[in-house]
Amino acid sequence: MFTEAQLYSPVTRRDDGDVTVHLSADHPGVGDPDYRARRNAIAALALDHRPGAPVPRIDYTADEQRVWRIVSAELRRKHRAYACGEVLRSAGALGLPGDHIPQLDEVTALLAPHTGFRYVPAAGLVPLREFFGSFADRIFHSTQYIRHHSAPLYTPEPDAVHEIIGHANQLASPRFAALYELVGAAVARLETDAALKFLADVFWFSLEFGVVREHGEIRCYGAGLLSSYGEIEEFRAARLRPLDIAAMGTLAYDITHYQPVLFCAESVAEIEDVVGGFFAEMDDDTPDRLGASRAAAS
Repeated sequence: MFTEAQLYSPVTRRDDGDVTVHLSADHPGVGDPDYRARRNAIAALALDHRPGAPVPRIDYTADEQRVWRIVSAELRRKHRAYACGEVLRSAGALGLPGDHIPQLDEVTALLAPHTGFRYVPAAGLVPLREFFGSFADRIFHSTQYIRHHSAPLYTPEPDAVHEIIGHANQLASPRFAALYELVGAAVARLETDAALKFLADVFWFSLEFGVVREHGEIRCYGAGLLSSYGEIEEFRAARLRPLDIAAMGTLAYDITHYQPVLFCAESVAEIEDVVGGFFAEMDDDTPDRLGASRAAAS
């Protein structure tokens, strides 16, 4: 299993149909039986969903709505200070609500006139081949649960804040949405797990944790930064490297800490050319070719 899988609480279903989300010992909600039951119920709805069926609607609680309002307001302020122009424009056009958690079909309806991406429910981790591959059809698998109300500005795992405020604001940009679609097309060409991991790592250092230089400042466009109240303040302290696909696909990283190394583009056009060009041409042999080229140049 790839490193990113550690971000998600495992979800299991017993033979009798009982669904359990296994929170880590340090999860803010691990000692709250009501929260744990809530997570189990939301996960069960996602597991029961079938393609083409209506997306399950979640009757969010007052605590959950309060968390969304707090995080949404705080991240909007952070975005004005630290997000790149392309994200700010797409977020403005998308118009996610700040006063309530949007249902996934509401997110889809907002995205439709901009890029046509559709949100479908996920209980937790989606196998990477399925998750990335669905981008070719402009489908995004999203969790529906919300972080625990005791820590509204922190979550140890991707929740609806990450999936919606992070990714949907990015996916509302036709330029970034086109990159996602290239990822999906690339996955259809890949047969080996090694190549899939390489692609996932390049995605991590670009569409999840990518930064770009604008008007002499470092701004973020990666969904992981856009949705993290803490890391969006700290990414400017990271060691910046130019876009380098071979390095992005092989650099080891720790998902449990702020990223100490980030890859910085000089413009969104460079992201499209370098990262988009890689996704457009990648096949199973690409990682070896890139490694051989790097070795020859050293």
